[in-house]
Amino acid sequence: MRDLAGKRIILTGASEGIGRALALELARRRARIALAARDRDRLESLAQECRALGGEAVAVPTDIGNQQDCEWLAQEAVKAFGGLDIVIHNAGITMWSRFDALQDFEIFDTLMRVNYLGPVHLTAHTLPHLKQSAGLIVAVASLAGMTGVPERSGYAASKHAMIGFFDSLRIELAATGVDVTVIAPDFVVSEIHKRAIGANGEPLGDSPMQQSKIMTAPECAAQIARAIERRQRLLLMSTRGKLGRWLKILAPSVIDRIAARAIRDRH
Repeated sequence: MRDLAGKRIILTGASEGIGRALALELARRRARIALAARDRDRLESLAQECRALGGEAVAVPTDIGNQQDCEWLAQEAVKAFGGLDIVIHNAGITMWSRFDALQDFEIFDTLMRVNYLGPVHLTAHTLPHLKQSAGLIVAVASLAGMTGVPERSGYAASKHAMIGFFDSLRIELAATGVDVTVIAPDFVVSEIHKRAIGANGEPLGDSPMQQSKIMTAPECAAQIARAIERRQRLLLMSTRGKLGRWLKILAPSVIDRIAARAIRDRH
């Protein structure tokens, strides 16, 4: 899959942050993209930008946490392009609160519905088409899906579930020609931090991150596009992430301290 030109792609969470940057990156490579997110106006504007860059794009307003919307998205993408080559599960939400400070525990249901069950449902509706094309599933997870992170317990749990599901699916699909790429970014500049759900169940409104010290969305998107071209099994985007895989086995208390410090340093 070295050349993404003409590849038929579903991209969820496309309207902002990593998703928007990735849509533009794929458009530059002349891909054909079904852009999915909840905001119709943002999607239509993004589709125009993608077409101006040489790609083909259709806007499909979708709430990934709704199973019927996932079915609708798959149908609309296949109708537009005649099939599918790649599905990128990028949509997600996060939280920012200590567990013992939470006042609204429904956030855990919401996080699992959007970050885990949404990709599961969309995979169910798109997998038959990916089998026909020997396609690729891309799961944009997080380093929080590989280790615990303080103040983000529900988010980390949903991303652990996501990675566990797609790692299992990779093994099941080994004989079908369908590959699975897991993306585990470190902190990235994104609107997701401003919308992070706080202890009272409401969005924070302001990012708790020092955004000047973290990766930009375009930088992240470029790495993801290269991993897609290579059908890479796992993409870790930081030295901390790469070292963390081994430290969790060899010195787990050290990775706990690194995770705690990472949150403190980014506030």
